[in-house]
Amino acid sequence: MKNILAFAGSNSKNSINKQLAEFTASLVDDVKITVLDLNDYELPVFGVDLENENGIPENAQKFLDAIKSSNGIVLSLAEHNGAYSTAFKNLFDWMSRIDGKLWSEKPMLLMATSPGARGGATVLEIAKGRFPFMGGHIISDFSLPSFGANFSAGTITNNELFKELKSKVTLFQNAL
Repeated sequence: MKNILAFAGSNSKNSINKQLAEFTASLVDDVKITVLDLNDYELPVFGVDLENENGIPENAQKFLDAIKSSNGIVLSLAEHNGAYSTAFKNLFDWMSRIDGKLWSEKPMLLMATSPGARGGATVLEIAKGRFPFMGGHIISDFSLPSFGANFSAGTITNNELFKELKSKVTLFQNAL
């Protein structure tokens, strides 16, 4: 059975992006789902001097090992001031010091959501532009606007958006 990772680019304990990632992963048939939480991979703020003095933190290696041992990735990015959350960017930076192609060409379903009408579209565009240079094999992407109005009781409530997500999940599933 194939193993997919689901996680949010957020360290919020009540992350709407984690909710979206978990829900989306549950739509993939016949896979084992491993949900990762950035809070379980605490890291010091990346710095070259810190790396030279102490090496790579174990948690960065553990997260990278999880990516490498998976068959695919469902990632929903939080958008903070139009960019990645600090917690995600820090993890991303540490992992890139271990392996510049950190995504290891694993099929990715890349997503974002936010309370606003743009649904994290800005951070999604940044990631779509950057991840391929870092070994990201983005099969499809999805933005869920206005999370509070379109997601309730663990599911997408807007039928049109749900159908769009299902089509993206099918593309991802076929790439596994």
